[in-house]
Amino acid sequence: MITKLGEKFTHLFLKYMPNAFVFAILLTIITGIGAFIWLDVTPLKIIQSWYNGFFDLLEFGMQIVLIIITGFSIALSPTIKKGIDKLTIFINTPTQVYFLVVMIGALLSLISFGWIVITCVLARELALRVKGINYPFLIACVYISFGNWVSGLSSSIPLLLNTEKNYLIETGILTDVIPTSYTLGSPLNMGMIVLFIVVAPLFMVLLIPKKKKGNELSDLLETKENTKAISIKAEALSLKLPFKSVSDILNNSSFLQLVIVIMGLTYIIFHFSTKGFNLNFNIMIFIFLIVGMLLHRTPMRFVIAMKQSCSNISGIIFQYPFYAGIMGIMLYTGLGAKLGEVLASFATIDSYPFYAYVTGAIVNFAIPSAGGEFAVVGPSIINAVKEIGTGLPQEEINAIISRASLSVAYGESLSNLLQPFYLLLVFPIMGKGIKIQARDVMGYLVLPFLLFFVIQVMMVLWMPI
Repeated sequence: MITKLGEKFTHLFLKYMPNAFVFAILLTIITGIGAFIWLDVTPLKIIQSWYNGFFDLLEFGMQIVLIIITGFSIALSPTIKKGIDKLTIFINTPTQVYFLVVMIGALLSLISFGWIVITCVLARELALRVKGINYPFLIACVYISFGNWVSGLSSSIPLLLNTEKNYLIETGILTDVIPTSYTLGSPLNMGMIVLFIVVAPLFMVLLIPKKKKGNELSDLLETKENTKAISIKAEALSLKLPFKSVSDILNNSSFLQLVIVIMGLTYIIFHFSTKGFNLNFNIMIFIFLIVGMLLHRTPMRFVIAMKQSCSNISGIIFQYPFYAGIMGIMLYTGLGAKLGEVLASFATIDSYPFYAYVTGAIVNFAIPSAGGEFAVVGPSIINAVKEIGTGLPQEEINAIISRASLSVAYGESLSNLLQPFYLLLVFPIMGKGIKIQARDVMGYLVLPFLLFFVIQVMMVLWMPI
C-alpha cells in the first residue's frame, strides 16, 4: 500500500511539476505578487529588491560549484573506483544500496552539507555496478539523507547563536551567545540525528518502487559509451606528442604536483591545529582540491578529471541568481520579516515551537538558505519567544530561544523535500550523461516529508532541550 501511494505521488509530480528553473520563475512571480498585495509595495520597489538580491548568492554559488567539481574529481580517481569495486562485493542488492546510501549520507551530512557530493559519488558508482536499481529513487535516497546536515557541525543557525558579536547581539536581540550545548548537544538534536540515521533508511526501504525496468542508470545513459569511457590516465597519455618534449614532461610531472600537494597538506594541518575543527566551505574546497591532486598524481590527469567534473554544472551557475532574487524580494521589501512577525504572533508558551517550525518550512521556499532565512525571520521569532518567557530565569529563556531556533532550522531543512533548489547539488554528479529532471525524483519524497513532518513536530514540541 505504501509503495502504491508513493508511485501515485511520483505520477502526480511527473505530470504537474515543472523544470527547476520554471519553479524558480513561478516562485519569483508569487513572491513579488505577495509583497505587492500584502505590503502595498510598488512594482518598481519589488523589481529593485529582486535585482539587489540577484547577486547575493554569487559567492555561495561559486563555493557550491567548487565543492561539486573537486569532490567529483576525487571520485574519478583509480583509488576511489577500486574502493567502491571492493564495497560491491558486500553490497550487491538494490535494497542494500538504498539503505546504505541513506545511512552513509546522513552520517556524512553531519560533518557538512557539502559532503552530499561524496554520497552522490558513492550512489552513482553503486548504481553502475549493482543491477536492478531504480535510479530516480536512488537520487531521492541521496536527497533525503542530506537533511541531517541541520543537526551537524555545519548547522548555520546554532553556530550563529554561539558566535561572539553576531548581528543578533549587536542589535540587542540577544544579550550573549547561546552555547551549542543548548542546540547541537541537546537531547532534541540527538533525537533528530537518530531519526535520519535509523528511521530514514528503514522508511525508504519500505517505499522501494516495484517498477525497475527502464529506470536503471544503464537504461538512462544517453550513450552507452559512458560506462566504458577511456580512463583518465589513458587520455592523458593520448595527448602526448609523438616525440619527446619539455611540455609533455611538465604536463605529466608527478614532482610538480607533489610540491603543491605538500604545500596544501601543510596548510591543512596548520588550519586545524590553530583553529580547531573549523570546517567551513573554503577549507573543505581546499581539502578536496589537494586530495584530488594527490590521487591523480600529474597536472594533466588532474586537468582532465576537472574537465569531466565540470560538464554538468550549468543549473547551479544560472539558477542560483534567480533564487537569490527571490531572497532579495523577501529581504528588501520586508515581506520575510512581516511573515515571521505574523506567524510568531500566534505563538504561546505551548505552541511556539510549532509556529517556528512552520515559519522555517514556509519561508524556505523563497529563501533556500538557513542562514539567510534566519537573518530575515529570526529576530521576529526570538523577540516573540522572549516576550512569552518574560519573568523566567535566563537559563530557561536560552532554552526557549534554542528550541525556537532549532525548530526553524528543522522546518527549513525538511521543506527542501518539496522544492528542487538543493537538487542542483545532486544533479551535476548523479545526472551526468542522462536525461533527468526534478519531477522524476520529487514524487518519491512526499511520503517521507509527511512522516517526518509529523514526527519532527512532536519532537520540537515535547522532547527536552
